[in-house]
Amino acid sequence: MNVLVLLSGILFMLMAIIGGKKGIRSFIALFLNFGVIVVLLFFMNDPTLNPVILTLIACVFISCINLFYINEVNWTTKTAFYATIVTTIVLVIFISFITNSAMIQGFGEEETEEMGMFSFYIGLDFVKIAVSVIIMSTIGAITDAAIAIASPMREMHIHHPRIERKELFYFGLSIGRDILGTSTNTLFFAFFGGYLALLIWFKDLSYTFGEIFNSKVFSSELITICCAAIGVTLVIPVTAWITAYFLTRKKTDIIS
Repeated sequence: MNVLVLLSGILFMLMAIIGGKKGIRSFIALFLNFGVIVVLLFFMNDPTLNPVILTLIACVFISCINLFYINEVNWTTKTAFYATIVTTIVLVIFISFITNSAMIQGFGEEETEEMGMFSFYIGLDFVKIAVSVIIMSTIGAITDAAIAIASPMREMHIHHPRIERKELFYFGLSIGRDILGTSTNTLFFAFFGGYLALLIWFKDLSYTFGEIFNSKVFSSELITICCAAIGVTLVIPVTAWITAYFLTRKKTDIIS
């Protein structure tokens, strides 16, 4: 507990010194997002409620916290929010199809031994739970990519107010191409960093590459990474188009 308090204090000091007021709001946003997740888990215990719908509602709150609370309400955060919601809805449909096809819900055989003493008859749909897990794993990366594209597009529009919608759209795409590689690699290394012990365990058990890739634990996490990467890729053109549309429409409204 003392270590957690110490690390939290160091994090708060660094975020306050480097980020200023936004850094302090970002630190508070961590606890607000944690509160949203706790409430989500509480409602997920009710079998009558759809976990996917609850997760979508939680994603809306998380997006509002990450965008509007930290960066305030402006054209940048509004367009990033719209792009995040549109991309998340499209991704939910895609993830639902993939989860049903790949059958990655539930627990793998590597996990059942440790959980054998517990009952799995908890009255919840594990397919929907798997969809919710993947959505929650992608929402942070999607909002991060959306604001990273919308912000420089707004700056470009401020300095070049006569820029055409098509040119502004392609400018947003060029920014998205620059951050796409780093964003997907971040997701990739986050997975291998978190599951390095599992990979070492696979090696000690003399798993073949085929057994590793076909194990439910490994494949489910790898599918999560792929879905998150698809979400980050998809949000680039969505954010570029929505931002270009709203900024140029705003200019047209002012002129008219």
